[in-house]
Amino acid sequence: MDKRYYEALDETLFTAKLSNGLTVLVCPKPGFTRREAYFVADFGAIHTDFTLEGQRYSVPAGVAHYLEHKMFELPGRDVSAEFAALGAMDNAFTTFDLTAYYFFCTENFDACLRLLLEFVSTPWFPAESVERERGIIDQEIGMNADEPGTQVFENLTRAMYREHPIRVPILGSSETIREITPQVLQLCHRAFYDPANMLLCVVGDVDPEQVCAAAEAVLGSEMRPCGVKAPEVTEDMTVFQPEVVAQMDISMPTFCLGFKAECPGRGEEAIRQEFVADLAAEVLFGESSALYLKLYEEGLIDGSFGGGFETSEGCAMLTCGGDSLYPRDILPEILAAAERIVSCGIPEGDFLRMKRSALGRRIRDLDSFDSTCFRLCAHYLSDYDYFRFPELYEAITVSDLLSFLSRVVRAERSCLSIIEPIEGGTL
Repeated sequence: MDKRYYEALDETLFTAKLSNGLTVLVCPKPGFTRREAYFVADFGAIHTDFTLEGQRYSVPAGVAHYLEHKMFELPGRDVSAEFAALGAMDNAFTTFDLTAYYFFCTENFDACLRLLLEFVSTPWFPAESVERERGIIDQEIGMNADEPGTQVFENLTRAMYREHPIRVPILGSSETIREITPQVLQLCHRAFYDPANMLLCVVGDVDPEQVCAAAEAVLGSEMRPCGVKAPEVTEDMTVFQPEVVAQMDISMPTFCLGFKAECPGRGEEAIRQEFVADLAAEVLFGESSALYLKLYEEGLIDGSFGGGFETSEGCAMLTCGGDSLYPRDILPEILAAAERIVSCGIPEGDFLRMKRSALGRRIRDLDSFDSTCFRLCAHYLSDYDYFRFPELYEAITVSDLLSFLSRVVRAERSCLSIIEPIEGGTL
């Protein structure tokens, strides 16, 4: 295994590529009782078009999430009950880009790890069980449809993008999940749940060599062809439609405002852009920014307001949102604030304090094993070694932030999603 020590973080990372193609990352934490493992497939909600062994396939929206649900069943066995019997907690989630299965425990780590590897790598999709799960997922889709925070963002992505699959909800729709059959699940598992398309990350007081040995014992040594995702969809920086409005049974309007940004791509420069964008969001509408205070004092926002930088393969956006009686008044305020910041600049002292604060938050975040696992995996799949993030923060300059704000925070790149009370509220 390759071993690397990161002095700025006092962290060590072991990395290995097994004969079956699986990448293994192990971050030892000597003396800690908690141990956590992530087993991640490089397959998410947007990957509905792909090629496998020379044949092209297009599968229904929502299949990655449906597959996540179905993986917790083995013939005659209850996987979650087995984890519980070992004293562990297990779970999983699907994003636009990946699907992650994980557990954490304080004992029986090796048995838990082997169970994780076994159930995720074992396709078992009996027709009756698949049909039963359809009803459960349909209920989840219905619950999301009643959740204003989810709907306001999903409406935003549909309005902002013309073709990118981020327009489609991660869960799919009641219509698309009806098209998901055991054969479709089997196909996607074969294409993307092969070790060569997966990543195993472990954080805790563990032996890296034993982690690799367990993975080889459960998954075997054979490397097979994996699915090849369709090329990323690229779009220009204008939005599909500048505003979208829906109505729900809520007491106060809620909104999500997005600015379309260039896709950061992969590798170090892409992650650097992500960090720049996060800092730009902080200086523009963070809680200590002049704009935040102005909007709050004028009653345009309340404590629910917040924002950040969202990325997925092939797209990126700077977003903010929350509850507001006057959501349409916020966009011109943000545009004017960005213009002032670009024109006047950012005092060097303020910039350095903000950068140190952001760096400190990321370092403190490493205390969370869950966050560390996720960030190591997500950034590795973007071709970047996450533990190098202090170097990138050190290299970011004021001009980087000003360039991002002047390029991205523009009216023609903006899209406003509003959900009003059914009776129209005060809008």
